Amino acid sequence: MKTGIAMFPADFAIRPDELARAVEERGFESLFLPEHTHLPASERTRRETGVLPPHFSHTHDLFVALTYAAAATSELKVATGICLVPQRDPLTTAKAVASLDVLSGGRVLFGVGAGWISEELENHGTEPGRRWAVLAERVKAMREIWGNEVAEFHGAHVDFGPVRSWPKPRQHPHPPVLVGGSGPGVARRVLDFGDEWMPHAGMPPAELAGRIAELRRAGRAAGRAHVPVTVFGAEPDPAALEDLRAAGVDRVVFYAPPAGDAEVKDFLDSVAPLVERFRD
Repeated sequence: MKTGIAMFPADFAIRPDELARAVEERGFESLFLPEHTHLPASERTRRETGVLPPHFSHTHDLFVALTYAAAATSELKVATGICLVPQRDPLTTAKAVASLDVLSGGRVLFGVGAGWISEELENHGTEPGRRWAVLAERVKAMREIWGNEVAEFHGAHVDFGPVRSWPKPRQHPHPPVLVGGSGPGVARRVLDFGDEWMPHAGMPPAELAGRIAELRRAGRAAGRAHVPVTVFGAEPDPAALEDLRAAGVDRVVFYAPPAGDAEVKDFLDSVAPLVERFRD
């Protein structure tokens, strides 16, 4: 079972390049960075979300931070965890992902999700009730761009005629698309436009094992030999991790605190022994 680290790349926390070096030096396979472009400063959002920690409005740009992380390392996989695709233009995002994959030597994992802060979505022109449909079409459009010399896409939410867009990703046919979420429709989404499933931690192990088995049965019926599963925000507890491995999980990702160098490195040192214990 692979092990990764996630941390909000806040402007008051350890730099993403220093974080990436520390993560790689301790043997972790991957570094996942979340994103929020902004946090609406309104009473409506405060009622919806409660008082959120400062790092929600202090994150560096996702792809700038990941580029720093990739440039500071040689083997570490650099991952979006998650990219809020309904808040991003698919043409520019496809180019950002492909450029990062080429410049990193093919080390990108593209985790995607639909977002959850209604007003943040609306500020990007996406109606919250349509966010999953928008996500699906934008990812499908990006896959067309990555896989074709001349690409076009015509859907309800994404519509463009023939385009040329380079570079193409280093990984073939493109970086793995990890679909976040745990709702009832997530298995269908993974098989429709994704490559892997990335649920958040907290599901009872028996339920998770059942859902993984069901997903993989559906995947085999669709011609996929294996659908990988990453559990995001896993607890660094050996017994809980054994349960996840027994359930069929391929990768676990631990959240590091968005803090200064010393605190983050202390956290990494505390969980680093799990890397060897659970290595495949």
